[in-house]
Amino acid sequence: MSRNTPSRTRRTVLATTGLLSGALLALAVPAMASAHVGVSPDELVAGDHGVLTFSFSHGCENSPTTALRITMPEGLASVAPTMDGDWNIEVERGDDGLVSAVTYTAVTPVPNDLRGAVSMSVGLDESTPDTLVFPVVQECVEGSTEWTQLAENGEDPHSLDAPAPVVSVTEAATSGHDDHEAAETTEESTQAAASDPVGIALGAGGLAAGVAALVVAVLAYRRKA
Repeated sequence: MSRNTPSRTRRTVLATTGLLSGALLALAVPAMASAHVGVSPDELVAGDHGVLTFSFSHGCENSPTTALRITMPEGLASVAPTMDGDWNIEVERGDDGLVSAVTYTAVTPVPNDLRGAVSMSVGLDESTPDTLVFPVVQECVEGSTEWTQLAENGEDPHSLDAPAPVVSVTEAATSGHDDHEAAETTEESTQAAASDPVGIALGAGGLAAGVAALVVAVLAYRRKA
């Protein structure tokens, strides 16, 4: 019995260590998977305006975040960063006068595991591409992370180590235009019917025949009476 005790103790220690390692790994994997800069909403309508919010909840290797530099994609008609007391904002413009990048510097570094967010209003036009990619550089107290990767065709974006925030652009709805055309068609049909002399004559003839039948019926009733 005493000879087996050390062996059993060793197996118990190894099993306990394995369980603890597995638990730590299970907790670490979701944390690593969620460590990215996201954008909301991730879909806008062509020719419309919207407010995009870029958020994060992790720093660079657990270091507090000090700044976010967001590069603007081509195809935006306008960009207006949202003023926020938690961030200092610096706007860069290209030769065409349009905003090319916006840097948000935290007044106080954002601690790891606390959510940080910045926002901006963007305007789209009819020439805006179907996909808008916003490369982001996350600066931290120690180090930085470049969220610039873009999934290839058929590739899962969640498999990327540092995916860039992406916004899809959909076509504007055309139901209002269709309703307007339907109303115009109905109005034209009504006008055509009103201006048709044959239709008017047939209608008048039917009305006269109805009145004559009514008179004959009244006279026949009086004679019987």
